[in-house]
Amino acid sequence: MLIPCPLCGPRDALEFRFVDETVRRPEPQSASPEQWRSYLYLRANRAGAVTELWLHRSGCRQYVVVERDSLTNTVTAARLARKEAVS
Repeated sequence: MLIPCPLCGPRDALEFRFVDETVRRPEPQSASPEQWRSYLYLRANRAGAVTELWLHRSGCRQYVVVERDSLTNTVTAARLARKEAVS
């Protein structure tokens, strides 16, 4: 699978480390225990279109948000992760 790093160009997925699905962090002051449990431990692991966070560990060392089809491993988009996309 090739991942198009926004800084380095297309690279083999072996240069990257999968971090996690992108999940929004709940508001600390108002989140219920169920919301925290869901945020910390539960993942959708969907078949089809997914948005994931990858670290380009053998290249620019930047976090990259990758949109791909988990059935075919076809990457449809990749962008540098911003603080709001990861938190």
